[in-house]
Amino acid sequence: MKRIFVYSLLLVASSLLAQAQTFKFDFSSDKKEQEGFTKITPSILFNNDSGYGYDFQPAWDGKSNAPFFFSVNVPDGNYRVTVTLGSKDSAGSTTVRGESRRLFIENLDTKKGELVTETFTINKRNTVIKGNQKVKIKEREKKKLNWDDKLTLEFNGDAPRLSSLVIERVDKVPTVFLCGNSTVVDNDNEPWASWGQMITRFFTDKVCIANYAESGLSANTFIGGKRLDKLLTQMKKGDYLLIEFGHNDQKQKGPGKGAYYSFSYYIKQFIDEARLKGAYPVLVTPTRRRQYDKNGKIKDTHADYPAAIRDIAVRENIPVIDLQDMTKVLCETMGVEESKHLYVHYPANTYSGQTQELKDNTHFNTFGAYEVAKCVIEGMKKANLPIVKDLKADYANFDPAKPDKFKNFKWNLSPFTEIEKPDGN
Repeated sequence: MKRIFVYSLLLVASSLLAQAQTFKFDFSSDKKEQEGFTKITPSILFNNDSGYGYDFQPAWDGKSNAPFFFSVNVPDGNYRVTVTLGSKDSAGSTTVRGESRRLFIENLDTKKGELVTETFTINKRNTVIKGNQKVKIKEREKKKLNWDDKLTLEFNGDAPRLSSLVIERVDKVPTVFLCGNSTVVDNDNEPWASWGQMITRFFTDKVCIANYAESGLSANTFIGGKRLDKLLTQMKKGDYLLIEFGHNDQKQKGPGKGAYYSFSYYIKQFIDEARLKGAYPVLVTPTRRRQYDKNGKIKDTHADYPAAIRDIAVRENIPVIDLQDMTKVLCETMGVEESKHLYVHYPANTYSGQTQELKDNTHFNTFGAYEVAKCVIEGMKKANLPIVKDLKADYANFDPAKPDKFKNFKWNLSPFTEIEKPDGN
């Protein structure tokens, strides 16, 4: 009898925990809220006592076309988000991003009275590893939405319309962990972007992307900052670890440094740790810098680091996604002038507070990040990674020799900008 009682208590506790990790919010104009949902009105602003509400920007009144944010306090982990977009009162066009500007739903149009339900899976984390151990984030990261206790969603687009939102904890989907530098990182602010925050757009809710990259990092400083330690607390059997370094590693000089010395040693640590968890390590060569020779060909600027990555992949018998080659094709196809549309090249006064021209040949803008994300997916397909079966139905095969047209790329700006360029080059 005592055992049955204890077992019953455990079942109740488990049920309560599951309920605590499922949130249902009703944003519709209906006066009567949906059963089991919490009605959200413009007066509900985020605070830690309630643990949910409109955040950062003014609250949405159901009619405004301005972007808005909604945050919910949740424990670390993966969450399936179900959004019902549209309104019975007006037509809409909605883009949904999460945390630090990860793209999930792109320019979804709805007619007046039409409701469309979409789902995606998002990873949330904070800096705590265990006990007093924490990730050593940079000063510029302390305001990043990736590293707090909240799961934050951005609703943008020409006319964002949200009817309902459901957030529920999921533990069994494979997670793709990203390790890298400024060419991989989730950027919070316009006009900067990287492939790690765009690749989320192309997968169904059966895959979760967790981006731990940060600007200025090399393989050893990523490990030294305890990012790998934190990542491993969430990693499980069947997950993936994508590793892209080289940009900043090549600047390290001195005894024992170099592509075939310290760099290879640290890359091996990533591989070994992933394998111990039953996860699949995948190497990624660095993206090209936009530097052309007099013949309009992209220069090799990463020394022997790409070759070292390929050699490690062969030696360890693991896949390699060759962004070094694919971004070379992409840049040479577009040419010297057109390729500026891939990187952060903007005349003065394009963005608020930008008094000087932005001219960066390493870091991508949103269009460039979108194109490189497609290159990564093509690399996944070439490597026969099982997760490619969970690409969205609207993903079309991509050839970097036939890039998308920049003029056809539509991106509604997030309300936050930053003139300072990311660390690293």
